[in-house]
Amino acid sequence: MTLRTDALEASIRVDGTARSLQVTAPAAEDLTPFEGTAVAHGEGHLLTGPLSTANAVALQAAFPVLRPRRISDHRTSVGTGDRMGLATPGQARAFAEHGTGVMPVLAQQSIREMDRLGRSARSVMDDAVFGLLEAGWESGFGADCDHIKTTEGIDRGLEAGFVMFTLDPGDAVADVTAGVTRADAEALPWDLLEDDLASLEARYAGRTLDLGGEQITVGEQDVLTAAVKYGRAVVEAVRLHHHLLERAEHEVDVEIAVDETAWETTFFEHFYLAAELRRLGVTWSSFAPRYVDGFEKGVEFLGDAEELRRNLEAHHAIAEQFGGYKISLHTGSDKFSIYPLCVEATEGLVHLKTSGTSYLCGLEVVAEQDPELFSAIWGISRASYVRARASYQVSAEESRTPASLEGADLRELIRSNDARQILHVGYGDSLNGTDAAGSSIHDRVLAVLAAHQDRHGAILAEHIGRHLAPFSAVPAPR
Repeated sequence: MTLRTDALEASIRVDGTARSLQVTAPAAEDLTPFEGTAVAHGEGHLLTGPLSTANAVALQAAFPVLRPRRISDHRTSVGTGDRMGLATPGQARAFAEHGTGVMPVLAQQSIREMDRLGRSARSVMDDAVFGLLEAGWESGFGADCDHIKTTEGIDRGLEAGFVMFTLDPGDAVADVTAGVTRADAEALPWDLLEDDLASLEARYAGRTLDLGGEQITVGEQDVLTAAVKYGRAVVEAVRLHHHLLERAEHEVDVEIAVDETAWETTFFEHFYLAAELRRLGVTWSSFAPRYVDGFEKGVEFLGDAEELRRNLEAHHAIAEQFGGYKISLHTGSDKFSIYPLCVEATEGLVHLKTSGTSYLCGLEVVAEQDPELFSAIWGISRASYVRARASYQVSAEESRTPASLEGADLRELIRSNDARQILHVGYGDSLNGTDAAGSSIHDRVLAVLAAHQDRHGAILAEHIGRHLAPFSAVPAPR
């Protein structure tokens, strides 16, 4: 595929497993921003160069469509993480074929995943830029520096040109399952909250909240519990938000995420978070609470669908009271049965995040083309899952899966719930590991995917397309 301006034409050349940038221009000086080798070509000049950061930056300067955009102007959006850096063309194809009207976030990775895989925020952006050029994508895209817990993570994302920042103060959320006392609330950092307990109680206790289909009355204990559970998280979110706005030299979208905790966010707790953050000057375009149980990595929704509907309708109703912002669904991949429900409950004002499912699509290609390599990944992932499962919302049991893959249908294995979660949890150890000969598994996986990009793209387009189709028909607001 080719992108064009009045002065330039750019494309990705694929030669076996090798990929390079090709840029043509009438005048040699038009190629100056790019690095590579330039030669006379017809009536102009042709440059062939590497897929480097310098060339990605030059492409973004020349082609506005390759610069990420804010997604807050779009009612419905979907993020598709790419752990290997080769999924963007297939993901873009999925949006083209199945995601009409859905804003794609095609550069998306958490700081945790970047660190685990040795990637930089800029390399995530570069891979998306080159993938979009390869796909010939001209409809815009978003870029989400996900689950940021430090100001250093914000700085990384800003330097790389990200425009969406998911601020995650979840480490400051307190466990209140044993109950809270007034003394617990009095111990909060009230100076940083610019508040006091008496004023907080006066604002909320006795208040009636409209949740769309029902109403609730807020009790004094509800106020104490919400403050103790989320008060320090409010302080941390404010700190991160201030740093982001002070450092950003371009407009940004903010998401607030408290989903990666063990405790469900009640409706009043959502209201408390929104009201307190707004009082302290924080603005955001999407919010990810901790929902009812049932969201696990890489598999279908395992909870009560009608309970989830009520949950989402109430969270959406709260968002509407603060001007309307998206309800963000994390751990959102492969939940096909509930996507229509999610769209209906939020009236399409929703953001879906997927990540590991694209990695699993890549592993299908590896299993088809190099079963020995997949076997090495499986062994490492299975061992890693035993050690790491406590850190994830998963229920897979390695005892229900085969230790040896001899005679196994690998595609069916990858699509089974237990294996999907095991492979999902074990991605870091696997991609940082080596095979029996001491070769890098990461490099071998990249080589397989690069050699079979058509197959890789087809699997991604079909699988991600299944995610997108329910979100492409967004209902009009009531």
